[in-house]
Amino acid sequence: MGPKKDVRILLVGDDGVGKTSLILSLVSEEFAEEVPAKAEEITIPADVTPEHVPTHIVDSSGQEQNEVALREEISKASVVCVVYAVTDEDTVQRLTTYWLPFIRNTLGEDHRTPVILVGNKVDLAEFPTLESILPIMNDFAEVETCVECSARTLKNISEVFYYAQKAVLHPTAPVYNPEEKALTLTCKKALARIFKICDMDNDGLLNDKEINIFQEKCFNAPLHPQALEDVKAIVKKHTSEGIKNNSLSIKGFLFLHTLFIQKGRHETTWTVLRHFGYDDNLSLTKDFIAPRLQVGPGCTTELTHQGYSFLSELFERYDQDCDGCLSPTEQLNLFSTSPLMPWGPDVNNTVSTNSEGWITLKGYLAQWTLTTLLDVPRTIEYLAYLGYHYCHSSQMSAIQVTRDKKIDLEKRQTTRNVFRCHVLGAKLVGKTSFLQGLLNRNLRYVATLNKHMLSSFTINTVLVYGQEKYLMLHEVDVAMSQMLTPTELDCDVACLMYDVTNPRSFAFCANLYLKHFIDSKIPTLIVACKAEHPEVRQDYEFTPAQFCSRYKLPPPQYFTCIDRVNWDVYIKLATMAAYPNLKRLVHMLLVHQRSLWVEEKLRHLRTLYTSGSQIYLKIGMGLAALLGLSFIVYKAVRSVSASHSAR
Repeated sequence: MGPKKDVRILLVGDDGVGKTSLILSLVSEEFAEEVPAKAEEITIPADVTPEHVPTHIVDSSGQEQNEVALREEISKASVVCVVYAVTDEDTVQRLTTYWLPFIRNTLGEDHRTPVILVGNKVDLAEFPTLESILPIMNDFAEVETCVECSARTLKNISEVFYYAQKAVLHPTAPVYNPEEKALTLTCKKALARIFKICDMDNDGLLNDKEINIFQEKCFNAPLHPQALEDVKAIVKKHTSEGIKNNSLSIKGFLFLHTLFIQKGRHETTWTVLRHFGYDDNLSLTKDFIAPRLQVGPGCTTELTHQGYSFLSELFERYDQDCDGCLSPTEQLNLFSTSPLMPWGPDVNNTVSTNSEGWITLKGYLAQWTLTTLLDVPRTIEYLAYLGYHYCHSSQMSAIQVTRDKKIDLEKRQTTRNVFRCHVLGAKLVGKTSFLQGLLNRNLRYVATLNKHMLSSFTINTVLVYGQEKYLMLHEVDVAMSQMLTPTELDCDVACLMYDVTNPRSFAFCANLYLKHFIDSKIPTLIVACKAEHPEVRQDYEFTPAQFCSRYKLPPPQYFTCIDRVNWDVYIKLATMAAYPNLKRLVHMLLVHQRSLWVEEKLRHLRTLYTSGSQIYLKIGMGLAALLGLSFIVYKAVRSVSASHSAR
């Protein structure tokens, strides 16, 4: 993270103190006997400055400038050098009676523009004058330092402008309180966050390996073993508990940065802060937490292997009891480097958890997958908070943008690993149970959930021909007008649901299809929910099976989760999303699911009626014959599938 793009140094002071002479002596490296009333603005290229930053030096003159022009220059300055003559007591007095109050009045009482006091003509002084300046520095917090110099002998001329530049690039005020001789609270908080990110084993200490990784990341070189031991010896000598188990504690880490600043090595602390994305106000910069990502129309966003690896390692680091779940305390610790928790309480009903409602590793990765799909800027932002850049160059390596869905359809294959399924249907058809079923939760479990904590999303992994894919279900709230927005229609597969016990629910489902999906390329599956109950006749001109046959849809899929969840429906939805071009093949594969439902119905009838009833025996024989026919069809499908695979 780089510092400012350029530095603008303004010199002000009483007439005759030598402002212009200082500038000319710096540029020509010799004293000019005759000087103009005001020097022209000088720009020093980045490659000749100690900090490699372009620097502009601006002179001021009471003879050529009015007060309005001077205030404007002060407002534009990065740093203001107030020059006085060490041989003229009046110019020293004017620091507090005029110049410093004038600068405050121009910029405001709480301004952050640093001020450097520059005592010129030290070659003419009989004794040092810095002692008289120290009280001024204590009274005016914006004064960074004081430098005595001589334009005639060139003494400390380079230092004046070096300290001015340094005051801009490595300011004291945000990181150190000189009155308390301690780091500011904001700086302590930032450094504590950095310490936690660098503590790779999460033991509250930085061991030698972790310190050297930190050194290489921030300063491009590890510490020599002896230098590392010397640092630990200094910490151990000056602060109790700064070193534990021969490792650096957070207390020792903060002490070192306090020492750096007290010794004038502000740049060391600022190098660390800027590497971790902090600006001059110790806030994370927008470029750091929100780098731009281009996502074209028809494209989606997914996590890369690097993204999943980082998040998995982070989970394992904070799973202190190694039980494969994050307790509430462990979850708080994991996100302690972030300003807020990224998820609400409904996360426990969006992804897999254990019996206590604690998020599992599988659920944790699924939630990040969902966030990346729906709100990728949020994922990028939290990757920055969690320290992703400490292991990788940028959060961008954690994100991949999939190609336009139109290209997938043209090429008849997709590279996506996350599929969006929108679940639509009338109220009370069973959409909530269907969503929770994706998390392997049956109806009895769903009945115990707090309805106010339910999510309209669930996500889990599903095997598609042996490959693990993510299926995201989104319950779309459809109004009675049945009008859907483009966003509500933007999915990889649609699931239209009806209730087998409600005779009016299929009409709602059928009208949705005819209004929105009949002419679209979105694969659509009709699901009959509450299939554990006897099916009633639907108030529609076609039966669900006839409707599906008429519009070349797969036959209705029967879903129940009263005890065991009918998982096959989710596999079929994911398969249809992965292979939207293979509608005929998917249709044939679904015949097998229909035969399984018939078999389930047959078992159900056998438990209801005695085998001695001739009427129901005939029904049972008829269903058995239908089951036999379904089995023959299934064998044929298997044969076709095998042939297709061979080709």
